[in-house]
Amino acid sequence: MRHFPFSAVVGADDLGLALTLSAVSPGVGGVLVRGEKGTAKSTMVRALASLLPDVPVVEGCRFSCDPAAPDPTCPDGVHGGGVTGVTRAARLVELPVGATEDRVIGSLHLGRALSDGVTEYDPGLLARAHRGLLYVDEVNLLHDHLVDLLLDAAAMGRSTVERDGVSVSHASRFVLVGTMNPEEGELRPQLLDRFGLSVDIAAPRDPETRVEVVRRRLAYDADPAAMAARYEDDERAVAERILKAQALLPDVLLDDEALLDIARVCAAFEVDGMRADIVTARTASAHAAWCGRTAVTREDVRVAARLAIPHRRRRSPFDEPGLEDRTIEDTLPPDQQEGPDDPEPPEGGPDGPPEGPPEGDAGAEGDAHPGPADAGPAPTSVAEAGEPYRARLLAARGTGTGEAGRRSRARTTSGRTVGATRLPAGPVHLPATLRAAAQHPGRIRPDDLRHALREGRESNLVLLCVDASGSMAAQRRMEQVKAAVLSLLLDAYQRRDKVGLITFRGGQAHLVLPPTGSVDLAARRLASLPAGGRTPLAEGLLEASRTIDRERLKDPRRRALLVVVTDGRATHGPDAVARAGQAADRLAADGVDGVVIDCETGRLRMGLAVRLAERLGTEHVPVGEVSADAITSHIKRKVA
Repeated sequence: MRHFPFSAVVGADDLGLALTLSAVSPGVGGVLVRGEKGTAKSTMVRALASLLPDVPVVEGCRFSCDPAAPDPTCPDGVHGGGVTGVTRAARLVELPVGATEDRVIGSLHLGRALSDGVTEYDPGLLARAHRGLLYVDEVNLLHDHLVDLLLDAAAMGRSTVERDGVSVSHASRFVLVGTMNPEEGELRPQLLDRFGLSVDIAAPRDPETRVEVVRRRLAYDADPAAMAARYEDDERAVAERILKAQALLPDVLLDDEALLDIARVCAAFEVDGMRADIVTARTASAHAAWCGRTAVTREDVRVAARLAIPHRRRRSPFDEPGLEDRTIEDTLPPDQQEGPDDPEPPEGGPDGPPEGPPEGDAGAEGDAHPGPADAGPAPTSVAEAGEPYRARLLAARGTGTGEAGRRSRARTTSGRTVGATRLPAGPVHLPATLRAAAQHPGRIRPDDLRHALREGRESNLVLLCVDASGSMAAQRRMEQVKAAVLSLLLDAYQRRDKVGLITFRGGQAHLVLPPTGSVDLAARRLASLPAGGRTPLAEGLLEASRTIDRERLKDPRRRALLVVVTDGRATHGPDAVARAGQAADRLAADGVDGVVIDCETGRLRMGLAVRLAERLGTEHVPVGEVSADAITSHIKRKVA
């Protein structure tokens, strides 16, 4: 099947450059493509494979050994002198997000084991991707245990399998390419750093460019062969340029001046570790070869920095990704000034001030600034958030069956195997099946089949219900509360949860942020959260109950974790305390797991948050103990 031509994609110059530089120098480490849906991310990645040079391999070797330097530990045997070499097209191997561990690293060959009684290794996707491209669409949704396998292979250049009576190690060096939509959650930091380059891509805003995109797509859909013929010369030119750049790369000189430029720019942007320097150096050399030069120039370094550094600058999901070209030029000015300096960009970047609602307007998703009718005459204030910290693990009780994540225990189809069962709960557990069949002579019977029980972690809906009333309005207390909530958001990002944010103050509760995978939106809503007015605790709990009910209809398997941040007071409306207790009883009857973060301070405490936690049937945690370090210190004091 023909793919859309690589050279026919419009408005994705940086992505095209990053992909071709990775093809010129696989040591760059691959490409991460971040962007909204419908921006040709997958189209360009799949089209790249047809432009790559053919790969020489040992004939009959399932692990793609190079005839010039075969792997001495290849599972298909030692390839000695006189080995027959053949060429094949470069492979693009796609790793599905829902793939099992067996499919990725390989496993015991079931057919040979059952028919011949022999132990033979059946290679997985990591073996097939050796000396080619490994592509993961929606890489940010990849299960954690698969991320671990990719990290091991990327770091070592080998894949090792020790399971089901199989002990195998084989070479696995590939160019890793991942695409993702940031709205669906961010990438695990360890895997993020393994991508050599990153590109943020968005749909063009220029009407004429958008028209050209549509025109070419319609032409391809109407006649793919004619479209391929139309761009055949362009495709051949790109393929030949990649081949020439690969041949030129060993002759490219990266002198001390260029290395010093690389060190300057990496130090200026305060990236962690040395991988950024190494990747920038390799990318600059690849760019010089791509341009037909044998010496790295300052322009090569600037281009490399723009692609290699942005994703390494982010310390948290609340940081904005990307680099400003002006900032790079300040660090590495051109060798010769070609014109007058550009004017300084306005505050917030080249496109104007930072996005966000005007003061007093929280946007369409909820009014974070209730008017006088809500708050009454009580004054309001907006406190800055304290510095976030590592939060303790808050998890739902029991074992769920939700989407893979990093929070609560769950039965999964692709986690670690923890046992076997006769119930059809998962794939066949081969060792247990063979053990059952060994109890009697003859062939395997249907009642001998055992299925694998697999356990991992699931993601949850973390619904934050934050008290912003007058009793919380003291500046120091609200700073502490915002720091705790920000820390919980950071924890939710790392554990790949969905998050929602409810606030209550004055006379109402507001769903400030409907459940989403983008925690930075919740952080921005939190930053502008005012405090003041009475405490409508019942309204906050009822809004939480309604939100959880709606989410259960959308995704019945995703368990909710309700985090109520309050001092436990209820002062709005008639029978405020009684109504809050009834709302808590409703949540408890629905089986909602959660925790009450107690924000009460001072020597004389009423213990209202403790009673609320008892009515909810949830854990009670003082706000000062949300920090994981605080819990560790408390345990150490107890032991001492």
